[in-house]
Amino acid sequence: MQSFLDPAILFFVFGILAGSIKSNLEIPPQISRFLSLYLLMALGLKGGFALAHSGLTKDVAITLGSALLLATVIPALGYGVLRRYLGGFDAAAIAATYGSVSAVTFITAVQYLETRGITYGGHMAAAMALMESPAIILAVVLANRVRQQQRAAQPQSGASGSDAPLGKVLHESLTDGAQLLLLGAMLIGIISGEAGKTAMQPFTGDLFKGMLAFFLLDMGLLAARNVGQLKGQSPWLLAYALLAPPLHAGLALLLCMGLGISAGNGALLMVLAASASYIAVPAVVRQAIPEAKPALYFGMSLGLTFPLNILLGIAVYVWVAQRVLT
Repeated sequence: MQSFLDPAILFFVFGILAGSIKSNLEIPPQISRFLSLYLLMALGLKGGFALAHSGLTKDVAITLGSALLLATVIPALGYGVLRRYLGGFDAAAIAATYGSVSAVTFITAVQYLETRGITYGGHMAAAMALMESPAIILAVVLANRVRQQQRAAQPQSGASGSDAPLGKVLHESLTDGAQLLLLGAMLIGIISGEAGKTAMQPFTGDLFKGMLAFFLLDMGLLAARNVGQLKGQSPWLLAYALLAPPLHAGLALLLCMGLGISAGNGALLMVLAASASYIAVPAVVRQAIPEAKPALYFGMSLGLTFPLNILLGIAVYVWVAQRVLT
């Protein structure tokens, strides 16, 4: 219950309520974009400062390797499950969405840990960046395979479109501006170290909480206005949007238990595994897999999974991690 009293979370709830009653309250897209970039830049700097203090260790390598493993296994498993209920293109798009990560969910979780004095490694920002692209690449490969199968089954129809060029998708995934900003800020934080941390304290510390609250207000408005896209969809898809996050978090927890990852880092890995992308993946998938329905993968991730994680998931994952991984 304490997490609901956090001002940032309360602003998210307020945004959902305002959107639900169809208020004309809105955050201009340019300001929303600025807030997103600010949060990523601040997070990257904070991670870089922490890495400059701790250095690269065996624990860092293990955690980053775990992040990559989860980013590969989760979309593969998701595609196998979703293919039972959906066509190949929609299954690949949703698997990519749930196999990738939500930066805002991660940033909210970081703030949650800091508020409660729970330690975590600065390298977790790098883990988030590493987990963004594998699911997109896997989804494009799977979609191309579906197209080839359709052409083989109906050679005279000429249907199914052309394969998405994997090289172009790789370039878009790895050079995304937000991801580059995060990694660049982290590198600057590592180079500038303690002196940089002191100089940037007003930017990365004092402003952070207020900016996050403002951005979550915008996310609440968006979530309320996009949940309507799910009307009339299969109950199985709605169940997947609500059940996949805790199941994915459970996979991350088992991995952390086996590798001896700390409670703070384990909680963030659980949050990353449980989150679903609603920015990076939809932007790429809309171009690479145009046959998939945006109302499904975007509506599920932003309308159901994002609110679930913000309002309940983060608190539960941190609580579980503290009791199992400590």
